[in-house]
Amino acid sequence: MELAKKLLLPCGTILPNRLGKSAMSENMASKDHIPGLKFFNAYSQWAQGGTGLLISGNVMVDSQYRGEANNVVIEKGCNNHKELKSWACSCEGTESQLWIQLNHPGKQTPKFLTKVPVAPSSIPLKSPLDAMFNQPRELAHEEILDIIGRFAYAAKICKETGFHGVQIHGAHGYLISQFLSKHHNQRTDEWGGSAENRLRFVREIYKAIRHEVGPKYPIGIKMNSADFSKGGFDHEEAIHVAKTLSDLGIDLIEISGGSYEKPAMTGSPIKESTIKREAYFIEYAKEIKAKIACPIMVTGGFRTREFMEESLKKRELDIIGLARPLCINPNFSNQLLSGEDVVSEVKPLSSGIKIIDTIFPLEIIWYTMQINRMGENKKPCANASVYLAIFNTALDTGMQSLRRVRGKS
Repeated sequence: MELAKKLLLPCGTILPNRLGKSAMSENMASKDHIPGLKFFNAYSQWAQGGTGLLISGNVMVDSQYRGEANNVVIEKGCNNHKELKSWACSCEGTESQLWIQLNHPGKQTPKFLTKVPVAPSSIPLKSPLDAMFNQPRELAHEEILDIIGRFAYAAKICKETGFHGVQIHGAHGYLISQFLSKHHNQRTDEWGGSAENRLRFVREIYKAIRHEVGPKYPIGIKMNSADFSKGGFDHEEAIHVAKTLSDLGIDLIEISGGSYEKPAMTGSPIKESTIKREAYFIEYAKEIKAKIACPIMVTGGFRTREFMEESLKKRELDIIGLARPLCINPNFSNQLLSGEDVVSEVKPLSSGIKIIDTIFPLEIIWYTMQINRMGENKKPCANASVYLAIFNTALDTGMQSLRRVRGKS
């Protein structure tokens, strides 16, 4: 069985099988950005569920700029190393490996968290997202260097506290993705302009992390096959970025696509050929894989064991990325590996009201609600109402805004 085969990474690490849990936001850290027992509980379930590679939800490198109120943060001065070590132990007794995904949201940090977000250029998100996110200011050169250092520091702490590897979040419209985009990055200095200059930020982040963790520690990246927006980051540029990082020695490239403005990662097929298949980005991944040496992970749309096996046999990719299926059924990987004819229970989510679906990213918040149930040692609830997720998010957003105002009084 292809799914059960081990995978040797360029750094020498061996993954136990070809199934990977892709990042999904947990949003359940304490107010001090500390990962408590809930993180251990949820990741223990996934580890016992048989998934070989577990990638955390995005962990922020700067507490001033977070994607969500309850993100974990790793930065200098954060007193959370004890809790990080506990979280890293969640895979003990299994072969699963836990990597931390490191991220900076850039302009995609909500109004109630950050009054003035930062970005490569001072370009706001398009309507109706501008109702949720303020216009950013352009980062200064020294600030860019500081952020690179923050990624490197966070990776060093991940290694010291026992995590098996790190993944750089370079997709879905967050800061690294913004630097890569011609639309979001309109700088005229060494950090913008040409494709080579626009990839400088992610290249320097990788090099700084590698310097801190050494040659034998796994480093991966999640990047877009394209962001599917006019004048943005296109597929040819994605191939160039992937080849650059592969040549530098990165260990795993996860292919996704889209952003908050064009949420292709949530289930909208981009090519007609992908409508007839399961995986949203596999056609793009095949073209990238043909040009690079490091392994490829593809996330988005996989539902059946038969198609996963077929994709691996055809060498279209190296790891099957699963996210939403594992939030509904954390034992899904064990069932696949045992040969069961199991099918993912993932279904499209909608409130039935277009503007609400645009403002509230149901494919994030509903599954975050399932992860929180796992954190409380409860089973996921596949029939949970989308309105409950919307209500909880609106309540949390309102409470966080109120706390922000009170904090200034």
